[in-house]
Amino acid sequence: MTERWVIHLPVTAPDLFRARILARTAARVLARLSARIEPGGVTVSAEDQQGVRHWVFCDRRLPGGDRCALPTDHTAPCSRRALFPR
Repeated sequence: MTERWVIHLPVTAPDLFRARILARTAARVLARLSARIEPGGVTVSAEDQQGVRHWVFCDRRLPGGDRCALPTDHTAPCSRRALFPR
């Protein structure tokens, strides 16, 4: 038996693109509040197909053990920090 619990928080968005943006934003904000947040594990799904999940973050391993913090479909090299447009 495990002593870890996972919170599932349903939040709706009109499409996959905006669902990923909302999920990334929520994960980043929550990660600043608690070290227990695992942004790399965030997924989104259609309400009527919750078994089909879409990853939100790339989460590839970087040298030194950190993970990529960019979106799954990024074209820039992997980074431990999100790139924000200027």
